[in-house]
Amino acid sequence: MDRHQPERVGGVLAIDAGNSKTDVALVSADGAVLGSARGGGFQPQLDGAEQAVAGLAPLVEEVARQAGLRPGRVLASHVSACLANADLPIEEQQLQAALAARPWGLTSHVANDTFGLLRAGTDGPRGVAVVCGAGINCVGLLPDGRTARFPALGHLTGDWGGGGGLAAESMWHATRAEDGRGGPTALAGAIAGHFGLPGATEVAEAMHLGRVDRGRLHEIVRVLFATAEQGDPTALMLIDRQADEIARLAVVALTRLDLLGEPTPVVLGGGVLAARHPLLIDNLTARLAEAAPLAETRIVVAPPVLGAALLGLDHLGASPQTQRRLRAAYPTTSPVAA
Repeated sequence: MDRHQPERVGGVLAIDAGNSKTDVALVSADGAVLGSARGGGFQPQLDGAEQAVAGLAPLVEEVARQAGLRPGRVLASHVSACLANADLPIEEQQLQAALAARPWGLTSHVANDTFGLLRAGTDGPRGVAVVCGAGINCVGLLPDGRTARFPALGHLTGDWGGGGGLAAESMWHATRAEDGRGGPTALAGAIAGHFGLPGATEVAEAMHLGRVDRGRLHEIVRVLFATAEQGDPTALMLIDRQADEIARLAVVALTRLDLLGEPTPVVLGGGVLAARHPLLIDNLTARLAEAAPLAETRIVVAPPVLGAALLGLDHLGASPQTQRRLRAAYPTTSPVAA
């Protein structure tokens, strides 16, 4: 195998690996999408860096097949990987080493997946991004390379919310309402009804015993928003706190980079935000309007792999025309009305 002779393709192998899903795209040097594939979540903190990267191989093989290329050879000039759980420098180094060992590209670069979201929602390296999907994270970036980041290790480092967090908090309040430790909430009956069980406590027991797939926990987020729309105080409180957490992350990142006093893109993404629930978005918009009135808030509705691909094209020095061609293959960002 000759690692120095890519077959026809001189572009980017883009990887966006999130907690709940992974997207891979092969993009030519002129911005055309040659192949794309989607798989499950990426959890190197549980599987180890090498095993997690090895798990990407079937998706890479699929995009190679779509592009008419043979797996096992160099597919692109550059591999741009925006990976969830690449939160600490040591994690980035381990994942970079595991990725570089794969014969997928002549060069490679690993970044946290929130940087991919930021690039998808901006035209250059300036702005702040908050992802609220399965988890929650925030990054900020300036053209001189300065960044604002958070450890993003969950409760251990002060994080709150995201789909997993909202679902767990909903269950916490629902089960306590049933056993008397907490106040009443319509979440208890709504969660029970969603799973077709007598109560939220039975839902917890069924997940614990494996009778209900624990992977279905994220479905409770939809139940939470539906219950809030009916005016349940507990559900409304959880959504209010989520809006507050997202706004706090954005404002702190803007402050660290001295961007609070000038117009700056604030890019929002991840499943919880992309759903554009008015109860969350209107609350968040009001908070940002007060705390960061010059923030230019926008929601990314394109798959975040677009950001990884754009970062890869940046590395190759691609023209604005090439980047526009790539963007045309994906939905655009959507501004948030003031």
